[in-house]
Amino acid sequence: MSDVGVIFGGPSPEHDVSVLTGLQAARGLQGSARGGVRALYWSKLGEWFEVDPALEATAFVEGVPKGAAPLALAIGADGGFVAAGGRFAKAKPIELSAAVICCHGTPGEDGTLQGALDLAGIAYTGPTLAGAAIGMDKLAFGAVMAAAGLPVLERIALTESTTDVGFEGPYIVKPRFGGSSIGIDVVGDLATARARLSANAHLAAGAVLEPYRSDYFDLQVGVRTWPELELSAIERPLRTPRAQGAAGEPEILGYADKYVGGEGMASAPRELPADLDASLEARLREAARAVAHLASVRGVTRIDFLSDGNELVVNEINTIPGSLARYLWIEPAVPFAQLLDDLLTEAQRRPTHRYSAAGADGLVLRGASSIAAKLA
Repeated sequence: MSDVGVIFGGPSPEHDVSVLTGLQAARGLQGSARGGVRALYWSKLGEWFEVDPALEATAFVEGVPKGAAPLALAIGADGGFVAAGGRFAKAKPIELSAAVICCHGTPGEDGTLQGALDLAGIAYTGPTLAGAAIGMDKLAFGAVMAAAGLPVLERIALTESTTDVGFEGPYIVKPRFGGSSIGIDVVGDLATARARLSANAHLAAGAVLEPYRSDYFDLQVGVRTWPELELSAIERPLRTPRAQGAAGEPEILGYADKYVGGEGMASAPRELPADLDASLEARLREAARAVAHLASVRGVTRIDFLSDGNELVVNEINTIPGSLARYLWIEPAVPFAQLLDDLLTEAQRRPTHRYSAAGADGLVLRGASSIAAKLA
């Protein structure tokens, strides 16, 4: 029987949270009927290592833990994770039936890792390359939702030359590519928003601007797609007021609210299930199902909404949520072991890709003139 892999870490601002999620998954798989657990750690420098799946989070505080074995990720027909630095014989890849991806943020959640695993022939949980890419791009995701008629906040790309916004401030400035509220600022005017582009390193790859609504609160729901599409209980995360002088700062659901609690998202303060009007809950669940289809959701996902108790807007999607959203599955109740087992079953039975060279029959090549003629 092949082993099960758990992939976590990565060169991402969300590296530490990914370590927590990965260790939870590795612990949850211990003793399962799927064989051994291989913990595959992706370092902050982008290097691969196999580590003991029973390690605690503190082992990773200084970086690569002691006793870690270097690995390489090879692509191709015989691809996979192999022992790095072999001198006398070609190392054989680790035999994995499938891998649980526990990476948050780029490049583990934006399609980069998914594409590499596709090329290496490794079955994996979570989004496909395309699903991961659209989920990580806030501008593209918002545009798809708006085009489908779902309620969203206005959202535009922010650049140093942006002068026409089309909606009133104050504004939220967000990284276009990223998650977990990292790098998010609330500003009062457009000039300050543009100034953040050079001051905030998380905006270097792109930024989006949207109106800040102080009357909105957060609502989140989990989605899983195996054995069929199913929604979790709805949660209302609780924000921590961040005082700054007498006036105070605008309250948003920040990175610390979500993750600084010892167990990642599983220990964040929340109201679960959220106390909602029946009509609002029904509209949220209907919208969540629509989002799942539009965004090609696969695996376990968390969809984030904003509401004032009456209005409801789609905010973002987290295609590999912290702690794999295990804490949301109380209605219906889904034990973590079952959640993981279903993820792995889907990884094996619902492939992420099917490469095909159909149509590449040589006809174009046989009829082509010389390359020199084509360059003339």
